[in-house]
Amino acid sequence: MNRHFLLLVSLFCLIVEATTLKCTTCHLRTQSDHCRRGFGVCLAQKHETCMSLRIYSNGSLQTSYMVCQRFCKNLAYNFNNRTYIHKCCNYDFCNFRL
Repeated sequence: MNRHFLLLVSLFCLIVEATTLKCTTCHLRTQSDHCRRGFGVCLAQKHETCMSLRIYSNGSLQTSYMVCQRFCKNLAYNFNNRTYIHKCCNYDFCNFRL
């Protein structure tokens, strides 16, 4: 009986892993460069989606930031002559190309 229980738990873990949203992480990326800090993958928890924050100055991308974000909202705003654009998405690695 223990063997059946172990098999059932293993199957459940595989299903959970297969359905978990995977997002790219990068805490500092410039347009002309690869990720300089924090490159990897995060597994979204409950109420999280993939998020990308891009910061533009004079229409040119300055830097971007990618993570799993709780209660993410799409929005754009201007502050100190820069444009900040938050984008959220719900499929694996979708925040890499936003």
